[in-house]
Amino acid sequence: MTLDNHVNNHGVMSRTLALITGASSGIGAAYARLLADDHDLVLVARRVDRLSDLADELRTAGAAVEVLSADLGTPEGLGAVTKRLAAGDVRLLISNAGVGGYAPLADVDPDEINRLLGLNAVAPVQLARAALPGMLAAGHGTVVTVASLLAFSAGQDNPHLPSRTLYAAAKAATVAFTRTLAHELAGTGVRAQVVCPGLVATEFNGGAARNIPFAMAPEDVARAGLAGLRLGETVCVPGLEDRAAALEALLAAETALLAGGNRPTPAARYGRTQSN
Repeated sequence: MTLDNHVNNHGVMSRTLALITGASSGIGAAYARLLADDHDLVLVARRVDRLSDLADELRTAGAAVEVLSADLGTPEGLGAVTKRLAAGDVRLLISNAGVGGYAPLADVDPDEINRLLGLNAVAPVQLARAALPGMLAAGHGTVVTVASLLAFSAGQDNPHLPSRTLYAAAKAATVAFTRTLAHELAGTGVRAQVVCPGLVATEFNGGAARNIPFAMAPEDVARAGLAGLRLGETVCVPGLEDRAAALEALLAAETALLAGGNRPTPAARYGRTQSN
């Protein structure tokens, strides 16, 4: 699974250091297991007992593993992880931590809004910002964010989809952030990728997807994400067969909106403009 490993001054292949958030279970733990053969790891999550058990398992694969217990939904937890990233030695950042918080907006506790948006949308930006100076100085590195297909669901009036106003907004922000960051980083040797899975059979949202036959295994999501990096994909949709056609249609729609709507006068359907 080698991605960014490099030969050191003694001619020996060095092990890339990867930091993974939400690493105690699900997609994050799957990434950690897939990377342990040739990466050293910093595992981040709230549940230190699970992190410690996973760390012991991965050390048997030869990985050096740090455990960092932190709640990225709090300023203190986010600060602890950005401080670790500021050391400048992490070359692969996987921002996977997230929370559902599915509910109609009117039912969301106002005090929860900042935490939900902070964990799902703000934390990936802050972590990337902390990691980038070290990656840019080294001339290589990778930033991976884990979003969701619900990032593209704002226009869908499907009663089978969850109440998701905050979640979809946060994940759409993550998709836009990562795609734009990838353009910003062109030519630097540092890459950015956003992974957008559909339903995944994990503990997320109380494990609701575990009994759904078409939910993807977290190991397959992580495996697809790593394969997508090798393929040069900025947007990885693990279950999407015709990725190129879908993303070309998305880009065409964005271009039509951006180019067609940037005009000095309102569209004809809004009536005549007032002449000066």
